[in-house]
Amino acid sequence: MVPVKVGVIGIGNMGWHHVRVLSLLKDAELVGVADPDSARGHLATEQFGCKWFKDFKDLLEEVEAVCVAVPTLLHHQVGMACLESGKHVLIEKPIAASQDEAAALITASNKAKRLLQVGHIERFNPAFRELVKVVAKEEVVVLEARRHSPHAERANDVSVVLDLMIHDLDLVLEVANAPVVRLAAVGGRSSTGPLDYVNATLGFSNGVVASLTASKMSHRKIRNLSAHCRSSLVETDFLNHTLHIHRRAHESYSADHGELVYRNDGFVEEVSTTSIEPLYAELEHFLMCVRGKEIPAVDGAQASRALRLADLIEQAVENPGKGVSLAESI
Repeated sequence: MVPVKVGVIGIGNMGWHHVRVLSLLKDAELVGVADPDSARGHLATEQFGCKWFKDFKDLLEEVEAVCVAVPTLLHHQVGMACLESGKHVLIEKPIAASQDEAAALITASNKAKRLLQVGHIERFNPAFRELVKVVAKEEVVVLEARRHSPHAERANDVSVVLDLMIHDLDLVLEVANAPVVRLAAVGGRSSTGPLDYVNATLGFSNGVVASLTASKMSHRKIRNLSAHCRSSLVETDFLNHTLHIHRRAHESYSADHGELVYRNDGFVEEVSTTSIEPLYAELEHFLMCVRGKEIPAVDGAQASRALRLADLIEQAVENPGKGVSLAESI
């Protein structure tokens, strides 16, 4: 097959990784990168042998598809221009900064008949992929997500909900597989600026409860999702790509005189996962979607649902005591 001509718009931290991975994929021809930072652009040119464009609209003239990794507040502006020019688009999460912007992107995608995929990368984490397989045979009761990071200089234009928790909102929506009917949240900030610590609880129509915590005040990086099921506890570590299943057992052995000499209250299964980099898997999937071979794992509508929940969680935190009423399930 002829490689897909693709470019990357925005080569900050995440965009640089997009460039790195695309340069390795045989199904992609990395045409160029677009970023106003000339030093960053020239470095990409030297390292990956692609072109650099100061204005992303010049890049659009030479590609079939783009990965948009600009700051969240620019997602709408850049994404609209890309779709209106007839390009397939993978846009980093969150899809946009507001519901209205997300709706406009979805409408533009449908009108242009071009792909709009959203980069919820944890969908492609090997641990999550195995988790989905395991819980398909279980009755999930509670989902517990923790996503903590030490304070960083990146993504400080949005709250911890849009930067970190949005990942887990997407994941619990996928696992619970039911509408959200209840929502509550608390949180705060360490100083002025966006929220940097939030705990949210979601209630689903099928009885599943999800507890999510996101923090930029942590002293270490944590990326965990646990599924508490009727007959097991399934724990995933997204950083190490590991998954463990804890099951109950009540075996015991007694000596001749009746005293208990051995008891097993449970056992742990370690599930094997692949070592593939999630971004590598995500970009391979994007290229297959561009070719019409697959359907996006997270399309505009799915990403918009996660964004809507994120907006409501922020409202609940910023207006303590007032609560958030869901006029309809999400």
